[in-house]
Amino acid sequence: MFKNYFKISLRNIRKNKLYAAINIFGLSIGLAACLIIGIYIHHELSYDQFNKNADRIVRVTMEYKMAGDVSSDAVTGTKVGPQFKRTFPEITDYVRTYIAGRVVSHGQESFKEPRVLYADPGIFKVFTFPIIDGTAATALDAPDKVVITQAMARKYFGSGNPIGQTLTIGEKEMQVSAVCEDVPDNSQLKFDFVTRFLNLNGVQKETWWTANWITYLLLQNKSDIAPLQKKIDTYMQTADVRADAGVKGSDYLHYNIQPLTRVHLYSDLPGFEPNGSITYIYFFVAVALLILIIACANYINLATAQSVKRTGEIGIRKVMGASGKQVFAQFMTEATSIALMSAAISIFICFLALPLFNRITGMSFDMSAILKPIPILFLLLFAAFVGFLAGLYPSLVLSHTQTMKVVKAGFASTNNNSWLRKVLIVVQFSASVFLIISTVVIVQQMDFMKTKNLGYDKDHVLVLPIYNQMMPEFQNIKEALEGVKGVSGVTASYETPEFVEWGDGVRTVDKNGMHEVSVTGMPIDLDFIKTMDMHLLAGRDFIKSDFAMMDTNNNYANYHVPYIINETLAKKLGWTPQEAIGKTVEKSVTGPVVGVVKDFNFTSLHDPIGPLLIFLSRDLSNNFMLRINGSDAKGTIARLETVWKERVPGKPFTYSFLDDSYNKLYASEQRSSQLLSIGALIAIILACLGLFGLAAISTLQRIKEIVIRRVLGADISNITWLVSKNFLKLIGIAILISLPLAYWATHSWLQNYSYRIAVSPFVLIIVPLVTILISLVTIGYHSIRASLINPAKTLKTE
Repeated sequence: MFKNYFKISLRNIRKNKLYAAINIFGLSIGLAACLIIGIYIHHELSYDQFNKNADRIVRVTMEYKMAGDVSSDAVTGTKVGPQFKRTFPEITDYVRTYIAGRVVSHGQESFKEPRVLYADPGIFKVFTFPIIDGTAATALDAPDKVVITQAMARKYFGSGNPIGQTLTIGEKEMQVSAVCEDVPDNSQLKFDFVTRFLNLNGVQKETWWTANWITYLLLQNKSDIAPLQKKIDTYMQTADVRADAGVKGSDYLHYNIQPLTRVHLYSDLPGFEPNGSITYIYFFVAVALLILIIACANYINLATAQSVKRTGEIGIRKVMGASGKQVFAQFMTEATSIALMSAAISIFICFLALPLFNRITGMSFDMSAILKPIPILFLLLFAAFVGFLAGLYPSLVLSHTQTMKVVKAGFASTNNNSWLRKVLIVVQFSASVFLIISTVVIVQQMDFMKTKNLGYDKDHVLVLPIYNQMMPEFQNIKEALEGVKGVSGVTASYETPEFVEWGDGVRTVDKNGMHEVSVTGMPIDLDFIKTMDMHLLAGRDFIKSDFAMMDTNNNYANYHVPYIINETLAKKLGWTPQEAIGKTVEKSVTGPVVGVVKDFNFTSLHDPIGPLLIFLSRDLSNNFMLRINGSDAKGTIARLETVWKERVPGKPFTYSFLDDSYNKLYASEQRSSQLLSIGALIAIILACLGLFGLAAISTLQRIKEIVIRRVLGADISNITWLVSKNFLKLIGIAILISLPLAYWATHSWLQNYSYRIAVSPFVLIIVPLVTILISLVTIGYHSIRASLINPAKTLKTE
């Protein structure tokens, strides 16, 4: 019996190729989009879940109040891990971590490796990074040992055994003690090399401050997290600890612990990579659901619309003795068959779409992520469910219709006003307009972030690393770089200006007493303001003679440092830019304010511009920044490489562009906006595809009426309005529903940014108008086609 039903299903597909194609294609695209979005969401939600101790690992973050200002950081001082372990029995181990770029050499080959992890020996006990060659317990038991990943083993040693081999990392020779598996993509802690934390300079002494390190704790039990947080809060308020940390008055130093598995999506404090956002996960879940709703609405709409044309067939079946159950089974088999065919095709579409998806997201998903039991089971169950819904309405209606009524109705139908179809049209266009408006606003915000005037010019700025061996020749190297054709400015700094993390504090005294302000500190070399094209509001840039203030004679008795402050810090201290010049401020060293720079964004646009203290310090420089000629970038870089090889032998010439570093701050948002754009495009295509099919059915059902109206003198515009008006009413209702929802959602999302666009009324007007226009074109095609049919052909059967 079911074999017969299946044959009839195939026959109907061949007979109604257009509607079958729309049904299958639309549902396939919807299912494929949801599968791909699903694996992305699963990847984001699974961050760090691969660790066996994931539910017992916490990250420690730092919150402190200085001079009335509260600040938070994901980094801590060196004392937090060991002191907390000594104090709280709930803690079984700790790991302090820091990732740095280092030149790694083996034989004659040298590479700048960006992911050298410095960590305490307990890293392989706390985290699950399986050792495949060597022993975890002894992997980091000596300062000259390094653990490398499988990828680095292949890169440096080929098929040879790396254990016991020597690598030079930075200036230090190290022995490969173990090889671990490559770090999964869904890990916050990504590395290629691991060596001991104490190999870093300046970390041997335990301090609460000098916070540059991310600290993780392993707890006895996951239930210890909340009680331990309370104990830490109490402990940090004790007099001894406050005295040890140098905290006075109303100031405080607190530490918060965050469950490892919640850091990636729920924390505002970035670690070694920009965090994701649970908000975007909600967005993607909504997009997937809306696409599915639209695809399913199309399918159910077209299935029910087509079914009413088969009243004659059902009448004959009933006359021939078919029961209501058999008619019901026939429709259910047909609908489910098409849904399952769509599911199979959706897997092929995923195969074609994954490379593009990987390019957008930076991921490396393959078909193995989809061809797993759970995704396939979901796909089959959902396809069967959609098929059931699509077949249920016509099955129930037609299988229970009295035979005489069906036979009298013949092969025609006037069931053009089904409430179900109206509801589904409103739902799918509401979803489409909501998605399009949301996506346009998100893309506009991303574009605003790319093009916003940051207070400095980030374009055509080349960043080169500064190694320790370069410091004795710092000035000579800088002058050699300045002399390269195509270079218009050279400076150096501790951090590049797109994201400055140096936390500090300043004090100053005036007639009203002492003022203390928590600030961000930025050590720089000469020519920074000029090279970065910043604007001074008062005073001057640093000059060579300023180094004379930094007198180290007589045990630093006359040592001073000149400062440039931003206008926000000047306001905090109660000065105008002009009043600030010549004033004395104290960080750890006193010095005069020689300039006030116009505010520039030195952190994420999520945050407002804070007080900034810029101070002269060549010794702390980690990067050269060169402004180059954008019209001959390749030639300038080639000439710079020649000079580099002459001046810095043995170190690879590696560079980056400042605007690329800036864009990386928002890489997650940019990827999400691209994916949402594609989702919105799929949504409107599916909605119009369904409208196209429904308009075709509606036009076909009214073809004789259309032809008669044409014979009586109606023009094409009249016919188009006749066919379109009912659809346009429904689309109008959908727009009225979606506009306030879209405005609320996008306005709420924009509140995450201190610097943001406003939701433009233009967007709220133009998107609905474009939707209506696309709908008119979709419907109008059938109207015009019907209007051009020869009346004699259509009416000769009457």
